[in-house]
Amino acid sequence: MTPEKFTNKTNGITPRRWLKLCNPGLSDLISDKIGEDWVVHLDQLQKLKQFINDSNFIRDIQRVKQENKMRLAEILKKELNIEVNPASLFDIHVKRIHEYKRQLLNCLHIITLYNRIKTRPDLPIVPRTIMIGGKAAPGYHMAKQIIRLINKVAKVVNNDPIVGNKLKVIFLENYRVSFAEKIIPAADLSEQISTAGTEASGTGNMKFMVGNFPNLNGALTIGTLDGANVEMMEEMGEENIFIFGMNEQEVNDLHHRGYNAWDYYNSIIELKTAIDQINNGFFSPNNPDMFKDVINVLLNHDRF
Repeated sequence: MTPEKFTNKTNGITPRRWLKLCNPGLSDLISDKIGEDWVVHLDQLQKLKQFINDSNFIRDIQRVKQENKMRLAEILKKELNIEVNPASLFDIHVKRIHEYKRQLLNCLHIITLYNRIKTRPDLPIVPRTIMIGGKAAPGYHMAKQIIRLINKVAKVVNNDPIVGNKLKVIFLENYRVSFAEKIIPAADLSEQISTAGTEASGTGNMKFMVGNFPNLNGALTIGTLDGANVEMMEEMGEENIFIFGMNEQEVNDLHHRGYNAWDYYNSIIELKTAIDQINNGFFSPNNPDMFKDVINVLLNHDRF
């Protein structure tokens, strides 16, 4: 055996597409400050650290970000006939639809936010537009059910006058590279929330944060200690990424001890309320049993 012939390399992305091409306004700002060598030598972006307290540069970055958000808002209006507030926080979760990538967890969070607003309409809250996009494998029933659930939740949330513009939910249809090039530069928050130990690497997380200043290309990352999130955290510093949940060892230990979803269901009131709403047909009044299978998996067979 010759183990020295094998080396591990984390997946990567090209800054030529995911910064230079899809975010020209930001690319021009960077080149004005440090020249254009960064396009082929990404480590040159380290030079931007000297401008971290440059108020004019920071203001220019904010201007570019807002322009990108306005561009995406126009696209959503034109192609999907959906109006969004470009001044709201763009919370984006785009990737293949799969249980381990936990779009369902995001959906439960959306329902919880909705319930909080309904309970306390006067609650001061940053307006948030949550966008979830991705495709499911043709035969993957659970993934398709998650897409249906997101759309049903979006219909209720977006048409509730009490909620108004405080919370909007959009499922981005036909997610693809050309669409991603418009979405990613406009993101404020990047959702990278797969269960620790399930993601080999992932590249979407890198596309959102490429050109770290920190997080210069757009989004702060909220995520778990999974896949490339771990290396991103080491590179950018723990103070520049929002990490939550268990690490891989803790996940394995929990499975070995025995995971019982009912314990969490019975002890966390907001979670129980959200699950009951799905199970009782609150979001699917014409077919109350539509998501019974989703809740059955979540409470009795969930591995993620």
